[in-house]
Amino acid sequence: MRQWTKGAVGLFGFFEPRFLGMHLTPWHNIIHLASGAASLHVGTRGSSTSARRFSLMSGLVYFGLGLIGFVAPALTAQLLGHPPVAPGDLAPDNAVHLILGGAFVATSAARVRGRERTMAAAPARRR
Repeated sequence: MRQWTKGAVGLFGFFEPRFLGMHLTPWHNIIHLASGAASLHVGTRGSSTSARRFSLMSGLVYFGLGLIGFVAPALTAQLLGHPPVAPGDLAPDNAVHLILGGAFVATSAARVRGRERTMAAAPARRR
């Protein structure tokens, strides 16, 4: 579900860059589209272990970005391609990053029901 959410935010941001008070620049949208595509790929093609690792690492990155956004908004604005902003201007963006980070970390800790999917058990791709 997170994968689709990030992809939708990335696409929607091109059409409505001030959605819910956020500052969605083209660079910011591309990052969300890429992370959504990577999430879909690892979640559907990778093993459960690789999906958990990916979720944990992505969660830590998003959570860290959200924290840095509240502590050092000028640095976050620069990283995401925003022009200089007032300290509270990126609060909606930072909150979304904290929520995404928490969701990813929680997902990485979740148990998979059913069989453990391994690369050997994954369907072979045709070339």
